[in-house]
Amino acid sequence: MPRAVTPQPVRAGVDLDHPSLYFNRELGWLDFNWRVLFQAEDERIPLLERVRFLAITCANLDDFVQKRVGGLKRQEAAGVLALSRDGRPVSDQLRLIRDTTIAMSVSMTQTWERSLRPLLRERAGVVVSSYADLDDQQRSALDTVFREHIYPVLTPLAFDPGHPFPFISNLSLSLAVQMRHPHRGTTHFARLKIPTHAGRWIRVPDSAVPHHFVPVEQVILHNVPELFRGMIVESAHLFRVTRNADVRRDGDEAEDLVELISEELRERRFAPVVRVEVESEMPAAVRDLLARELELGPDDVYEATGLLAISDCSALAELDLPAHRFEPWEPVLPQPFHHEGDPADAPSVFATIKRGDILVHHPYDSFSGSVLRLIEEAADDPDVVSIKQTLYRTSENSPVVRALARAAEHGKQVAVLVEVKARFDEARNIGWAQALEDAGVHVTYGVMGLKTHAKVVLVVRYEAGRPVTYFHVGTGNYHAATARLYSDVGLLSCNPTLGADLVNFFHFVTGYAPDQQYQRLIVAPRDMRGAFEDLIRREVRQHQASGGGRIIAKMNALDDTAIIRELYRASQAGVKIDLIVRGHTRLRPGVPGYSENIRLVSIVGRFLEHERIYWFHNQGEPQVYIGSADWRERNLRDRIEAIVPVDGPEPKRRLAEILEWALEDNRLAWELDSDGQYVQRVPTPGGTELNLHRRLMSAASERTASGERPWKLREV
Repeated sequence: MPRAVTPQPVRAGVDLDHPSLYFNRELGWLDFNWRVLFQAEDERIPLLERVRFLAITCANLDDFVQKRVGGLKRQEAAGVLALSRDGRPVSDQLRLIRDTTIAMSVSMTQTWERSLRPLLRERAGVVVSSYADLDDQQRSALDTVFREHIYPVLTPLAFDPGHPFPFISNLSLSLAVQMRHPHRGTTHFARLKIPTHAGRWIRVPDSAVPHHFVPVEQVILHNVPELFRGMIVESAHLFRVTRNADVRRDGDEAEDLVELISEELRERRFAPVVRVEVESEMPAAVRDLLARELELGPDDVYEATGLLAISDCSALAELDLPAHRFEPWEPVLPQPFHHEGDPADAPSVFATIKRGDILVHHPYDSFSGSVLRLIEEAADDPDVVSIKQTLYRTSENSPVVRALARAAEHGKQVAVLVEVKARFDEARNIGWAQALEDAGVHVTYGVMGLKTHAKVVLVVRYEAGRPVTYFHVGTGNYHAATARLYSDVGLLSCNPTLGADLVNFFHFVTGYAPDQQYQRLIVAPRDMRGAFEDLIRREVRQHQASGGGRIIAKMNALDDTAIIRELYRASQAGVKIDLIVRGHTRLRPGVPGYSENIRLVSIVGRFLEHERIYWFHNQGEPQVYIGSADWRERNLRDRIEAIVPVDGPEPKRRLAEILEWALEDNRLAWELDSDGQYVQRVPTPGGTELNLHRRLMSAASERTASGERPWKLREV
């Protein structure tokens, strides 16, 4: 698999801060996107799912350019001289990113044109044609579609001394049209935005093929003269701009956080352009005009040799062709909630949680049958007096938001922290917050200077005249849709010590209590990095005393250098460390003398790996933690996060099994070597394929079919 760059060699005896011991964060993210792109190329995956992975690769790259390239360009413009953790100046990083981005774009185009597009025709009867491939009757029918449905919504925008260069919205498709006056001989330019309100793909009328499409821009392109009558159109080519999403304001000086974020959203619409993608055939004069008016340099112009905005292929992946998609998976009801007999006689969610801590693992366990059930029953239970929750991201028509609003209408105290600084969800979250306020919910709009990323629900219920706390602490957002796609864990419990900690936690995030104390809950940014460093150091001491030291951690990304140094020290002391990191990492595993006892794998597959699980051997009495934080600088320094210990034997066993099966995986797992190369694992000849996602689905189905499985507690 391609890699962004080979890191510099490590000289013996260098300090743990030496740049050679670290991978570059930005290039590591691009390496992750190569692994996503590989899914689109993998013939073992159903065809429409491969198309979906291709679309995801493009969307990921767009996000990266908006956020990370935009941020680096801000640094470059500000004259920042600081080197990255691996010793690279900003200019080097931008050059390497450009080289890798171009290579990735070429690979995406080749995957679409040479593989997926032909296979869609051959195997699924899905034809994506160019306008030129159609017969006269089909072209005539599409020209009618153009006149009746597309022509009325188009708005050509001229650029000349009387017309300023038009505003071009982020990630929109446009045609750059160059034309000449037939009598005066003067040359003119116009921009035409491609409307995609009805989708990118137009069905070819009266086609013998049920799923026959052409891109809307090709229909427009071949009818462009209709828009510029009296002019001679000399060229018309697609382009697409990407704007900087790394817009920052000084939040500490804001009097109104919602107004601050709303202003940021307005600024983001008009943020500087950091990339323009153009068709390879676009004339040089038009390219130069675009670059000049968009204030871009030559390195910011990216030439496309195929379909622009491949992310739009996601619509094709949604076609109703079950034979070419993953087999349907329906999350199962967690075993503790099983009830034989009349549903009306089923115990309440509170009675079920009181029997013992419950681990839920989505999308294998049902979100609606567990976490959402807790919130909905709490909203309607007359003995519940208070519900408190953090909301980082949630779904459209969110059942969580509806339940919270209903609880407030029932007279309960409902307090919700809605994080309005969640990137690309700011506008939606402001809307949810205002809707909750309208229902009588006490809404807090985040904490100044920090993002609240913790995933917590706290319910206070009166029982026998005293308050009892029930809670959920998890790794994923309260989002019913992504709970079917993202792999997340959560703990449902009524542990009184943790309940008291969570009461204090909400006093901190909704009020003023920066020195709030916690007995067992670990909260960032004040305590979390230190707590994890202490746990790693304790494992080293125990290993030095009696051997057997082991750490297993599963997360999205790993870039906190203080934690990495502690892991290097633990490896040097002989502690065995297994890291399951889906995305990028700065840590270099397998370096002699530094990290030879560290193994790192990345799992990419049907479900997006999103759990954060931390397991410490602790001399045979494992301690396990879950929560919202990765071992990343932003999580440990700039965010409010919550990590909770898991004590119950069954939840601990299930977490150990997740980690064990992830480490055994030989189908979805990629192993990282010390030079930065990811190699996908494959079964040994004649060996059994161990697919983490399939194993977890099978285990969930078995629990449903036969009730509680005869689990045997075992060490990882």
